[in-house]
Amino acid sequence: MIELYTAGTPNGHKVSIMLEETGLPYRAFRLRLAKGDQRHPQFLAMNPNGRIPVIRDTGKDFVLAESGAILFYLAERSGKFLARDEKQRFRTLQWAMFQMAHVGPMLGQLWHFMHADPPNPNAVERFYKECDRIYGVLNTQLADTAYLAGDEYGIADMLTFPWADSPADYGYRIDDYPHLRRWLGEIAARPAVVRGLAVPDAETKPAPWASS
Repeated sequence: MIELYTAGTPNGHKVSIMLEETGLPYRAFRLRLAKGDQRHPQFLAMNPNGRIPVIRDTGKDFVLAESGAILFYLAERSGKFLARDEKQRFRTLQWAMFQMAHVGPMLGQLWHFMHADPPNPNAVERFYKECDRIYGVLNTQLADTAYLAGDEYGIADMLTFPWADSPADYGYRIDDYPHLRRWLGEIAARPAVVRGLAVPDAETKPAPWASS
């Protein structure tokens, strides 16, 4: 059984999508970030960085943090979504690293400065241009391949989709990235993705040690 400690954020949704796609049995626990559940000593014992998501594989008594590492672990655990072919595995790693180094951090910064008080127009302009470039990189790649790492849906797509799925929220026109638009639509229609994006919901129990 996989225990998933998560919240309704792009990084959390990466793991819930992967769990739904693989069919591995899991139980989700909701961390209430606004209440500081992620700073509880028992959570910090699992992840000293104090960030979600974290999983515990109860069958192996193994705890793992960082969404990218978790998806690679779940792929090995399930035997799904990570090719055996060496070149394909490294293409997957390449695009996973691109997500973790560029897509998530830059869109996160843009969102922060778009809602900063007081506003910081220079920061917004900087990150807006950079995120436009990043969307362009994804669009260019997807012009030549069905999915980010090639012709098969896999880890790189699950890592990137929750961050890249709403260009309009950042002020971009999705029609400017037609290949990205096609990819987003195909992934959003996958039943496991729909289920994964709904985790956690209002019925998901908080972590047992979380404050009331």
